[in-house]
Amino acid sequence: MGVLKDRFKEKADVAIAEIKDILAKNGDKTIGEVKLKQIYMGMRGMTGLVTETSLLDPQEGIRFRGYSIPELREKLPKVPGGKEPLPEGLFYLLLVGELPTDEDVNNITTTWQRRSHVPNHVFAAIDALPLTTHPMTMFITGVIALQTESNFAKQYAEGMNKKDHWSAVYDDTMDLIARLPRIAAYVYRRKYKSSVHINPDGLLDWAGNLAHMMGYEDESFKALMRLYMTIHSDHEGGNVSAHTTHLVGSALSDPYLSYAAGMAGLAGPLHGLANQEVIKWIFEMQDELKTKSPSKEQIAEYVKKTLSEGKVVPGYGHAVLRKTDPRFTAQMEFGKKYMPDDPLVQTVWNIYEVVPPILQSIGKIKNPWPNVDAHSGALLVHYGLVEYEFYTVLFAVSRALGVLASLCWDRILGFPLERPKSVTTHSVKLWLEGKDEIWD
Repeated sequence: MGVLKDRFKEKADVAIAEIKDILAKNGDKTIGEVKLKQIYMGMRGMTGLVTETSLLDPQEGIRFRGYSIPELREKLPKVPGGKEPLPEGLFYLLLVGELPTDEDVNNITTTWQRRSHVPNHVFAAIDALPLTTHPMTMFITGVIALQTESNFAKQYAEGMNKKDHWSAVYDDTMDLIARLPRIAAYVYRRKYKSSVHINPDGLLDWAGNLAHMMGYEDESFKALMRLYMTIHSDHEGGNVSAHTTHLVGSALSDPYLSYAAGMAGLAGPLHGLANQEVIKWIFEMQDELKTKSPSKEQIAEYVKKTLSEGKVVPGYGHAVLRKTDPRFTAQMEFGKKYMPDDPLVQTVWNIYEVVPPILQSIGKIKNPWPNVDAHSGALLVHYGLVEYEFYTVLFAVSRALGVLASLCWDRILGFPLERPKSVTTHSVKLWLEGKDEIWD
């Protein structure tokens, strides 16, 4: 089946036996309590999913299979002479649960290079859209058009044993991840570079090739893409893009359809679109203050003005984290190494010093600290990637690593169709009056 596929199956067989034993002995135990306000307010804090690939700790931040971001930057394989981890290694870790060797990572790179061909009808579907179309719409359209290549859809239509679902999903996952950089770069060059496209370089790694096809040959930009693709890849299962991919996949929609649905969620302004909102807010601040390097005092006044208008400061706050996002810290370290004197990057750092105390003084903000979106745009602008509407597409390419690795686990563990119970406000009122036992 292939080295990685075989190892994934071996790990899954052990996990399946372990989960069966846990459920046999403890399946009827109750986990926590659900509050009425939770079912009205986005199910915040309700434990209702199992996602093996990562876990978000409110204090420590995201851990991928138990490893923190600093540990991953140290331990994951890198290109010769490079300092940032290869996303191929992160995907291996998410799928198998073990740190990969250089050979493991080289095998994935070679596999993705071999599977990266995108049929012409995908480009034709993208070209049918007006140039004014948002890049995420173009990107998702390309993914949907690529669904014609789904192994799972073809095998399911022919009749497939349920025990073989995982194998076809794995093959779709490897094909889809391999092709995403080509689609993303095509969207970028079509919308912003007059459709002057750049062919892939079969000698480059996955993230390096994305940079190349977009037209960025600076080695430090390729390093940024490797870091970016690694740290944006997964964020446990409850966020919109991960949960949606899992939900749609539970209906046995193939990985192309499931991933496209998840990325439609990522395109929302309260999720992945936040990264473009951050840089847009900073640009607007610079224009209003008529300076590229506003002082901390000027930033503070602009922040207060933003809040007084009933708006949020984009890039600050997180549904779970209660400290500075370690993904922000990783990007800040990258900036200090490669662009310490960049005015925009310095502005991001000054905002970091100014905003938390102001938000803390309001008293209603649980987390006044920056998240990953607060920094990423400034790094991209430094290299000339100023088209901030495209930033969410980069996020989407990265997020494929996590949500599709999780989808492979969903199918090999045989997770069923997801169908939570819903109630009406009328039934809630009856229950509160003791007249309805629907939840008892």
